[in-house]
Amino acid sequence: MASDTSGIDWELVGYVAASDYRTRVLAALADDPATPTTISERSDLDVTHVSRSLRELRERGVVELLVPEERSKGRIYGLTDDGAAIASKAEEVDA
Repeated sequence: MASDTSGIDWELVGYVAASDYRTRVLAALADDPATPTTISERSDLDVTHVSRSLRELRERGVVELLVPEERSKGRIYGLTDDGAAIASKAEEVDA
């Protein structure tokens, strides 16, 4: 993990900042957890791009599923603690 004294994983920040989709999905989750449809509306992205970005971000521990895995409708996602820090830094880097 490439980090500084603040514990930020700069490799992960770069990964998020490298994709407009991932950056916009994190920004859409910054205030409140949401379903993919709501994230799509907040970010003005197609829901397929949102779903793919959520899967990628979840695999890296940036977002988490807040409802049981078995649920197929009404899946609510939120930022992890690390995800909130990554989102903030990715936005700064991308600005």
